[in-house]
Amino acid sequence: MTGMRFGLMAGLALGAALAPGFLTAQPPGAPELELAPCRISDMRGLVSVAARCGKFAVPEDPDAPEGRHIELAVAVVPAIATRARPDPLFLLAGGPGQGAIEGYASHLAQFAGIHREHDLVMVDQRGTGGSNRLDCEMPDDALESEEIPPAELRKLAQDCLAKLPGRPEFYTTSIAVRDLDAVRAALGYEHINLFGGSYGTRVAQHYARRYPERTRTITIDSIVPPALTLVPLIAIEAERALERVFARCAADLQCNQRFPKLADQFARVDSRLRRSPVTVTLPDPVTGEIGIVKVTRNHLVTMTRMLSYSARTASLLPLLIHEAATRGNYGPLAAQAMMAGEDLERMIAMAMHNSVVCSEDAPRLAGTVERAALEKTYIGPVMYDSMTALCEVWPSGTVDADFHEPLKSPVPALLLSGEFDPATPPEYGATAAAGFEKHLHLVIPGQGHGQTDLACVQRLLRDFIERGTVDGLDAACVGDIKPAPFFLSFNGPAP
Repeated sequence: MTGMRFGLMAGLALGAALAPGFLTAQPPGAPELELAPCRISDMRGLVSVAARCGKFAVPEDPDAPEGRHIELAVAVVPAIATRARPDPLFLLAGGPGQGAIEGYASHLAQFAGIHREHDLVMVDQRGTGGSNRLDCEMPDDALESEEIPPAELRKLAQDCLAKLPGRPEFYTTSIAVRDLDAVRAALGYEHINLFGGSYGTRVAQHYARRYPERTRTITIDSIVPPALTLVPLIAIEAERALERVFARCAADLQCNQRFPKLADQFARVDSRLRRSPVTVTLPDPVTGEIGIVKVTRNHLVTMTRMLSYSARTASLLPLLIHEAATRGNYGPLAAQAMMAGEDLERMIAMAMHNSVVCSEDAPRLAGTVERAALEKTYIGPVMYDSMTALCEVWPSGTVDADFHEPLKSPVPALLLSGEFDPATPPEYGATAAAGFEKHLHLVIPGQGHGQTDLACVQRLLRDFIERGTVDGLDAACVGDIKPAPFFLSFNGPAP
């Protein structure tokens, strides 16, 4: 599960006039968090945003406060209004393994309506970004690649563990929410609003469980319910999402005429790549360097799953499948897979990711899904098998006893689900919604994983945080949202 969509993304640098530096108002005895003017940027360095940044020291083992400390990276984009409201919006990243500062830097325009009167706060969760990042030489698609056998995966995990700058058992969600509340206190905020996407919804819900008196509102987008063991079910939901792309194309006159029998074409490409790789000459989509690429079935799986995340990028799928199936043109398919792989490599701190899934999901893996059902999907059982193998050697960390219990929360909640989400479908949102006494769950038509790039959703989020309640929230604009039209050629959709 990742917290960012791949493909056509745009961001707008936000900023505010900054003082030379300041120490926030803090309760007596609280650890200090000194912030100074800085600029934060996205993972490619293409967007630069004025902010106030600092480092906040916390014990690596929270039960050993005199032991080793690590530093958390914190960034605050101050509200524009002279008289800002006292309750900021904390932005929680996905992954697990994505840093909030780098992950949200290019997407802050999506929260511009809130930013007028509320500070935007980003804390890189321990093990990500600038917070003692736990990463090493392990493929970021290690849990998804058929090309890495279990024995090799276990060896990669052991080598990774030996080089980490921290003890992975202390890099779990249960400890991360303690960090988050310590930062809240150090910044002097009495109450906060939470926004979490994908894995960040798991963090947000657990924070609301632990600190309900500090949580003014919670918005969760692409939702992981507390009781869900997510990873093995991704293959099932990804298959459903792909089938919906095929069905939507078949129901669209122009798409069906241009790409008839799309499911058969996908099966033909899949069968071809199962037999052997296809060699293509391709400029690297990142560096532009011309090279020879052996296109494998793993490229097909990565391309299909990652493009399925967004309605805009899913609109490319019929064209890319058709090109490979009918013309033997595997270059565009490979290029999309390579770009997705580059994004994942930069975005995800793989060792932190492993610490979360091996502590919170792996112990509950047995019986979550039948192997026969996994075998029928285009991803197959590889994620289940890889997770099992990796977590045999990865340390299991701190997980609160009630972590997977159904949530019962008085915090007002806005829940957002994409109709065609390939990882966290609307059913997950409905399950999570039952845990909130006062909530509104919206299923956004035709959309995938993550909804905040939609103007309608941005307005709803702003209104919800201003009101502090879902009562009276006008969500009529959701009915006007439609999926992006399919690309009929590389020039784009039909006029």
